[in-house]
Amino acid sequence: MIEFTMPALGADMDEGTLDEWLIKPGDTVTRGQIVAVVETTKAAVEIECWHEGVVNELLVPVGQTVAVGAPLATLAEPGEAVPPRTASPAATPVAAAPTEPRTVAQPSVIAAPIGHRLWVSPVARRTAAALNVDLKAVAGTGPQGAITLSDVEHAAATRHHAEPKPAAAAAPAASSEPKSAAEKAKERGAAMRASIAAAMSRSKREIPHYYLADEVVLDTALAWLTEQNMNRPITERLLPAVLQLKAVALAAQRFTEFSGFWRDEGYEPHPAVHVGVAISLRGGGLVAPAIHDVAEKKLDELMADLTDLVARARAGSLRSSEMSDPTITVTNLGDKGVDSVFGVIYPPQVAIVGFGRPAQRVIVVDGGIRVATTVQASLAADHRASDGHRGALFLAEVNRLLQQPDEL
Repeated sequence: MIEFTMPALGADMDEGTLDEWLIKPGDTVTRGQIVAVVETTKAAVEIECWHEGVVNELLVPVGQTVAVGAPLATLAEPGEAVPPRTASPAATPVAAAPTEPRTVAQPSVIAAPIGHRLWVSPVARRTAAALNVDLKAVAGTGPQGAITLSDVEHAAATRHHAEPKPAAAAAPAASSEPKSAAEKAKERGAAMRASIAAAMSRSKREIPHYYLADEVVLDTALAWLTEQNMNRPITERLLPAVLQLKAVALAAQRFTEFSGFWRDEGYEPHPAVHVGVAISLRGGGLVAPAIHDVAEKKLDELMADLTDLVARARAGSLRSSEMSDPTITVTNLGDKGVDSVFGVIYPPQVAIVGFGRPAQRVIVVDGGIRVATTVQASLAADHRASDGHRGALFLAEVNRLLQQPDEL
């Protein structure tokens, strides 16, 4: 029997709240299948199962908060006989009859059809449950049709005016009015800041950081991008950010001490380079989910992945592997007007690369002075896994690759 547990979705996650089960007892589960939705302080995360088997029992009801590592369900391995299930207090709310696969969800949230999931921000999902709003009937106005808090509140207000309740029935409900959007946003922001504070405090307390920086001339890369984008529609144009991601991934492939994890046993390089992308959220805070196998992807595919990831991150809909798999992180604050950024490593990773604002600057080339567009690239690395000499070579490789965009 396989025990499926609550995954760790980052150093700043100790627990999560089960929002939705997407499986039921008796279902066959395949590797990589999304089986549940868990709400964290940063997003509603789609949880993938990396086992194969038949669902034996769902151990946690919808709405319950569960610690990382706690069992969520049990699976029978392929070929293993499924033992008779007995009801337990924890599983009773979700142990529905096989003919009613969606009874595991809260009554106010109707599951999307197979193959399509609604993108709903966590606070919107909670508010919909409180107001008994059917999310399938709500038109999302967020990125790529995501349902936001204002969409849910608008739907609730519209329904209230369309179906007025008698005064006697409405009076008791007044005492249970949901919190305002501002109050919910403030609470969520405070929880996210507490999570970030815990992770970053741990990082600075446990990781001996060292910092390096290099000035990268972008003239060649920008000219190459202009040529590549000339005949592309606006929605398919490449951004400088994809060149930076690909250059970092290829350099990390060569210098493996910057892409991996520091565990209790020491440094563990990872065979693939999954780049975490630092994304600021509109309500405050940030997440850094992964784009997988960046070194192996073509730039067009990488651009599409980046666009999709940013939209889903800001809609509060990410996958568990995106939150747990980054092997190195890239942060780019150039659009905020800063010349350089020196990041804090996100444990258990061992490096973070930063890019500042591209700007025209005076540089010396072959003894002559000229004006060029440059950007400051920085590296914050874990001195337990590498030293400054290797860090300098790593940054130099990133610089070299950005001078030769045809190699990316």
